[in-house]
Amino acid sequence: MEPLNVLMVGTGEYTTGFVGTGASGSDKKVGVVGLSMFDLRRRGKVGKLGMVGVNGTKYPAIREHLHKNITLAYNGLDTSFESYPADDAKDADAYKTAIDALKPGDAITIFTPDTTHYPIALYAIERGVHVMITKPAVKLLEHHLALLDAAEKHGVYVYIEHHKRYDPAYNDAKFRAKNLGDFNYFYSYMSQPKSQLETFKAWAGVDSDISYYLNSHHVDICDSMVSQLGYVPVKVSASASKGVAASLGCNEATEDTISLLVDWEKEGDASKRATGVYTASWTAPQRAGVHSNQYFHYLAREGEIRINQAKRGYDVADDSAGQLMWYNPFYMRYAPDEDGNFQGQSGYGYVSMEKFVDGCRAVNAKTLTPKDLDAKGLPTLRNTIATTAILEAGRRSIDEDREVRIEKKDGTWRLV
Repeated sequence: MEPLNVLMVGTGEYTTGFVGTGASGSDKKVGVVGLSMFDLRRRGKVGKLGMVGVNGTKYPAIREHLHKNITLAYNGLDTSFESYPADDAKDADAYKTAIDALKPGDAITIFTPDTTHYPIALYAIERGVHVMITKPAVKLLEHHLALLDAAEKHGVYVYIEHHKRYDPAYNDAKFRAKNLGDFNYFYSYMSQPKSQLETFKAWAGVDSDISYYLNSHHVDICDSMVSQLGYVPVKVSASASKGVAASLGCNEATEDTISLLVDWEKEGDASKRATGVYTASWTAPQRAGVHSNQYFHYLAREGEIRINQAKRGYDVADDSAGQLMWYNPFYMRYAPDEDGNFQGQSGYGYVSMEKFVDGCRAVNAKTLTPKDLDAKGLPTLRNTIATTAILEAGRRSIDEDREVRIEKKDGTWRLV
């Protein structure tokens, strides 16, 4: 199969690891998307690489950052890419110019603020370009369904980057849940330290919220576990706490922690109902020892599953950190191999990227269709509708101070 040409839309932390004037202070110091794509190019799966943002003046610093922290760290790994706009320009519509330079069958990755996902994805889809979108796919169910219609019309593959599906423990939990009988209860918690609010201050609480940003992980995981049993969400009630983020300089509308209470029902059997509670926060302590606290409890008719993926039996005491740290090399493993090459191909962050690239190449080679990829249970647009419905219903529940119902009739979804 031919290598896939990829345009990376968004130049921030997740793509390059570069924020502000240097490397991110999070666990993504050299990014995820860029590093994975550079390595996939080394392996022959990816061809030409491009990157597009709004502010081209960042590129000299980004290139220096990538050369220092990737090329020199991994045996000369090539970090070259074509960039848009020019190094002396700023252009909010540069993504259009960059996508116009692609050909049908090429692909883009979208790691930009949530409100921009829909217009960027639609622009690419209408030009026959495959699309990966970071979670959440979009903020509105209406937009999700519109993208799905467009993707089917143009025959392209649209994949949502729900990397937690490839976490070995979470993936195994989905497999085991299938044999534990009817779904009964799910509780999850995910948080990041207050330092993230500095990184996201420009859009936090204005363009999106912590539920879209973090609850999207566990809502999707739960849906992937229970949809295989025939369960769909039917109503959502949400609650939010405030005060901390605003005191740190964020917009006064910024919520600190959001909890979603979701009722699930088995299709065709209203007597079988279940409850899901999903909590997310970006005001966790700065020195919690982990970048992301993440755990859940799943209860079913014939058993239960508990996972704590924050502390995985691996802790490091480092004087420079001033505390005990719990790292997560299962997500992205940055240590080079014995020859000095990047060896993180088994990390679930990398696996998610490779799944997308492989899917696009298979569609281009006509060995698979987008519908075949839907059938595999991958996090495609079609397989993530319930997640978008729940997240939007949660937002509307807070804004309108009411319970929001989710209806699915004859394959059509809507909020009421």
